[in-house]
Amino acid sequence: MTPYPFAKRVSVSLILLCSMALAACSLLDNGNTEKHNANAWHLTVLHTNDHHGHFWRNGNGEWGMAARKTLIDRIRAEVTESGGHVLLLSGGDINTGVPESDLQDAVPDFKGMNLLGYDAMAVGNHEFDNPMPVLRMQERIATFPFLAANIRDEATGERLFQPYTVFRLDGLKVAVLGLTTDDTQKIGNQENVQGIVFTRPEVEARALLPELKKQADVVIATTHMGHYKNGRHGSNAPGDVTLARNVNGIDLIVGGHSQNPLFEPDRQNDTWILQAQDWGRYLGRADFEYSNGQLKLLNYQLIPVNHTQSVMSVDGDKVRLPVGDIIPENPAMLALLTPYQKKGEAEVLQQVGYTDGRLMGERKEVRFGYTNLGRLIALAQMDMVGADLAVVSAGGIRASIQKGEITYRDILSVQPFGNGIAYVDLSGKALKEYLGNVAEKTINSGGFAHFAGVEMRMRGGSLESINVAGKPLKDNQTYRLALNSFSAAGGDDYPVLTSNPTYIESGFTDASVLREYIRKHSPVHIADYKPDGIVRLPAE
Repeated sequence: MTPYPFAKRVSVSLILLCSMALAACSLLDNGNTEKHNANAWHLTVLHTNDHHGHFWRNGNGEWGMAARKTLIDRIRAEVTESGGHVLLLSGGDINTGVPESDLQDAVPDFKGMNLLGYDAMAVGNHEFDNPMPVLRMQERIATFPFLAANIRDEATGERLFQPYTVFRLDGLKVAVLGLTTDDTQKIGNQENVQGIVFTRPEVEARALLPELKKQADVVIATTHMGHYKNGRHGSNAPGDVTLARNVNGIDLIVGGHSQNPLFEPDRQNDTWILQAQDWGRYLGRADFEYSNGQLKLLNYQLIPVNHTQSVMSVDGDKVRLPVGDIIPENPAMLALLTPYQKKGEAEVLQQVGYTDGRLMGERKEVRFGYTNLGRLIALAQMDMVGADLAVVSAGGIRASIQKGEITYRDILSVQPFGNGIAYVDLSGKALKEYLGNVAEKTINSGGFAHFAGVEMRMRGGSLESINVAGKPLKDNQTYRLALNSFSAAGGDDYPVLTSNPTYIESGFTDASVLREYIRKHSPVHIADYKPDGIVRLPAE
């Protein structure tokens, strides 16, 4: 593993701070440290979710499948020695997020999961960023089942994936049910979900529970639905809390999608709910005892996988220190993944341009307000197709670009989906209706819209004024709108424009368009991309 920079002397108090941060990630349920019942089964559930292509450690030496392999092997050995059993589950979204993975259709990620020994995986919405043949190829590579009870063929009604699987562990029978957010119908790549229906997860779960209870002592749902505190899911589809409250008989939910870490498991309607943030930053560990028909949680942890933090040395310089012990990387996993990493790096490390400041693309930024990166992407789309204005959904912006040199990797991290850039010619009247729809998308949603070429004033969700190219919108004038194919096909619940006779696909992908724009306009001065012109006012 790449060594950490220990060249600077660091105070003892900072080391203690790191240790305290590690300790905060663990808890014992109700302080339970009692000895195991000799007549009980002991089950340890390990879990991750929202992997998003992070098969390799990051630039700070954090995370990565090689260190996770060492950690999982240690836990398996410990649990097996004490007579227990281990299940390793994933909450889905293996695809999309890291260019080295995206360019190779996540093949290294699924091969890495095989070596890690995953037992089952929920199908995530981002599995549909790829066409079905790619997803089926990934399924063939995997040595574990892809589970989804609520994804069906629209024409036949047949399920497209195995709904559940049952594990028999020395007499203990454990059923694992897979469920996928039905939001995938609108937030998934519309070209890739044609002919597919995502039914209500709780309806499918309720129908299957009697069947599962006949076959198993313990029922686990591995889901990609999201954990929303107290069930308040906003504009998102209902998640794990709603599922637990409305469906009796699920003992444990291992979740994903919302990507928030649950350092303490949620408990709803006698169902435990777990989630381990994303990217393999943590490995979730839940130790259970099953006895006399009851499943009891003994211990729960989110175990950091080689976390670091930036601290100030006594010399006044910032250094990065590991939080807790460094987990060595497994040699077999490194041997498997290194060729994929080198191949990916060669493709994405080409320099494209330079920026004099940070281009803001973090989830907490682009889904809550207008940013310079959102405007830059919209301008790039406008420039490519000669449009009057452009719209970009926040869900299509996945990372920031830091000050300094910009590589193709940076751009692919921002736009990993490979959506096409398109345009459509609309009358002013039709454009006003379209903008009225997308401009009112709520914050904290992938549909939150960023713009270029247009100025709008909104009050309480209603448009009061629209200017295009500095002039008031005219109903009988024709305007060219640039957008990506995902949004045009109705992604993020945008109005469908692909059926419009003037709709044209440029043949260029979003990342390639952004790359060419940055190359042409480098150095990028962030002051030129200040997101002015959109005014949102509360209702009177």
